Amino acid sequence: MDKKASRMRRAAKARARIRRLGIHRLTVHRTPKHIYAQITTADGSKVLAAAATVQADIRSQVKSPGNIEAAKLVGAAIAAKAKEAGIEEVAFDRSGFKYHGRVKALADAAREGGLRF
Repeated sequence: MDKKASRMRRAAKARARIRRLGIHRLTVHRTPKHIYAQITTADGSKVLAAAATVQADIRSQVKSPGNIEAAKLVGAAIAAKAKEAGIEEVAFDRSGFKYHGRVKALADAAREGGLRF
């Protein structure tokens, strides 16, 4: 089994658990250059809030979009957008990525912004 297939298997297991909980989901996706976050409904049919390093307001604040500082900005931005949408509590879907580095920085910044996991 290759690396991507293993990650997708881990993601499917986590998403099944989150679906049974029935609460909004904060999904994270990372690439070597960028990091993306979005909050979806429990069934995944609608995106309620989104933030990424490709957005102009975040891209202008960072020197490199693929580092921990950029992930912290995305976490703070997604927390602010969630507050505007009236969302207080989410389930954290790390998409099979390890809870380390940029993924952890984004989660910590979202918690500081007021989201509860």
